Amino acid sequence: MSKKDNLLKAIAPVNRGIQITEVQKIAIFSAVAYLEEMNPTPKPTEAAELLTGDWQLLFTTSKDLLGFDRLPFVKLGQIYQCVRAAEGKIYNVAELMSLPLLEGLVSVCASFTVVSDLRVKVNFERFVIGSQRLIGYRNISDFVEILASGQKLRAIDSKIKNREQRGWLETTYLDDDLRIGRGNEGSLFVLRKVKRLSFL
Repeated sequence: MSKKDNLLKAIAPVNRGIQITEVQKIAIFSAVAYLEEMNPTPKPTEAAELLTGDWQLLFTTSKDLLGFDRLPFVKLGQIYQCVRAAEGKIYNVAELMSLPLLEGLVSVCASFTVVSDLRVKVNFERFVIGSQRLIGYRNISDFVEILASGQKLRAIDSKIKNREQRGWLETTYLDDDLRIGRGNEGSLFVLRKVKRLSFL
């Protein structure tokens, strides 16, 4: 079994990190460290073609993200980080599952600039929270196109003006379909690229 398979096997039962034991955490961190040491893309910030895409979150230590699952009557659905390297944009989207027709969505839009081979500086610019139904949410790719257009949504949709809403993100492992990142608050992220269906 490859080191990559070891990581995917270790994170499979922990529900993104919501349900995890100390033993599982040690196994995941160990598998992550092995992959980071053999990173096939030593300069991820220069690999725009690999970075660009819609990335589904498989595991994180971010308490902010995992905390959505502790809200009353809410379960955390899929979480995505969508990178548009050519435009210098990142779109973070979390699906919130609830009662039928009451499913929600939270999104934070940001711009980024490259500061090193591994790191980008992130500036958060827009916050959206609302009903998937009212927003017209169908899938992540279409939704990001709507966000990128600047269209005002039927939701709490506001600009983030606080200059303190900044951070950085390092990509410590990157291949065709797996990315490992670390944020300025010490959070770890493991993401898998969403394959787009094509109909010939």
